Amino acid sequence: MIAVDRKAAKPLHRQIYDAYRTAIVGGSMRPGQRIPSTRVLALEIGVSRFPVVNAYSQLLAEGYFKSRVGAGTVVSGSIPDQLASSRPSRARFSTNRSGPRTVSRRSSILPRFKRDPRGWGAFVVGQVAFDEFPLKIWSNLVARRCRSMDAKSFHYGDQMGYEVLRETIASYLRTARSLHCEAEQVMIVSGSQQALELSARVLLDPGSRVWVEEPGYRMAKAVFTLAGCRLVPVPVDEEGMDVAAGIRLFHNARAAFVTPSHQFPLGMSMSASRRFQLLDWAQNTGSWIIEDDYDSEYRYESLPIASLQGLDANARVIYVGTFSKVLFPSLRLGYIVIPVDLVDRFMSVRHAMDIGPPNLYQEVISDFIAEGHFARHIRRMRVLYRDRRSALVESIRKELGSMVEVLGGEAGMSLAVTLPTGSRDVEIAERAARQNLSLWPLSPLYLGEMSRPGFILGFASTSVEEIPRAVRKLRNLLTPK
Repeated sequence: MIAVDRKAAKPLHRQIYDAYRTAIVGGSMRPGQRIPSTRVLALEIGVSRFPVVNAYSQLLAEGYFKSRVGAGTVVSGSIPDQLASSRPSRARFSTNRSGPRTVSRRSSILPRFKRDPRGWGAFVVGQVAFDEFPLKIWSNLVARRCRSMDAKSFHYGDQMGYEVLRETIASYLRTARSLHCEAEQVMIVSGSQQALELSARVLLDPGSRVWVEEPGYRMAKAVFTLAGCRLVPVPVDEEGMDVAAGIRLFHNARAAFVTPSHQFPLGMSMSASRRFQLLDWAQNTGSWIIEDDYDSEYRYESLPIASLQGLDANARVIYVGTFSKVLFPSLRLGYIVIPVDLVDRFMSVRHAMDIGPPNLYQEVISDFIAEGHFARHIRRMRVLYRDRRSALVESIRKELGSMVEVLGGEAGMSLAVTLPTGSRDVEIAERAARQNLSLWPLSPLYLGEMSRPGFILGFASTSVEEIPRAVRKLRNLLTPK
């Protein structure tokens, strides 16, 4: 912002010069940032062009501005040498002198956020085969929707989400996942994480006990922790969550969070007897079940397993799904299937959070599904991921043998390998990141004292050709010379 005072003794051109110089030296204007033309600035601040031209000429001469042919005037990439040592810090104030900086106790429950050191190499978890996505088709659908926008497109949309998409999702879930649902129960959300946040706000109170899988999805644990809930880690075995153990640990928990179709991170599917046991527990105690069905579309040795919600005769299950795994993560679009009597409550909380979801990509996904692209893409990805999963299992057997145990390779986009007791999986993962390997350590996903070291290996975004080389790198990390 350039402000001038016509009554000041300082000439106008000097006021303009000083304002720009202060902004550049102080760091509020950055190298390469474009400067408005002399004509535009003169109009904005209500002066003639002459003082603006004089100020710009001085700033160019002293090296603060740089003129580029065809690109106008920009802030120079190099500040004059005499100012380099005196340039102030980027900090705009001192935290030592700004008085109390009180934040909520809730915000300090979780550890300080740090960038994920695992990088984007082989075995990254949660990423899809980007190079196989039908990008041209998707781009054409986006462009078509943009061209057809009208005045209504710029207004708030349906709080539950785009109706056509909700109808499409409900139909898909009834057919593919055996859900009992109608479009009126489907709420579009910004990914499964927002679905969990909404569910926690509607269903849980501070101090509520929540069963979580042990080991389990740490982002779900973070949501429930921030909601003030008390987590009850319930062990999983080859049949999924041990419901009997959960009852022994805390019988009257308010809710249970489960990933029954493909347990994260160990990969087993919850047995039918455990599913009915969990539903009976919820009905008898008046508890809720939050079912995260994050990648159930991908099974390689059997047909997809029916959802827990589809077995529920008492409307105790909140079903969470996402497009992140079947399309791409940056889409940030998921959905909740809500029991009929809770829809109004979810809508009230949703309205307080963000009013509703944006429309454009909802419309594009509706077109993508309606025109058959979604079904074709899923079929292609099943074949591709099955080949990549097979290559990974074979490479692990060949290179690692009895050094590791493979778990959960029958479904999904990742599998787990466990290491001998005492292995330092976190340290190994940090070393692996420097070799372009993205290993998600297993031990931090446990809440209790007993944990198993190992790694979660994503195979969806790692090519068949790359997998053997990456496994050999892993072998070298596990057997240092």
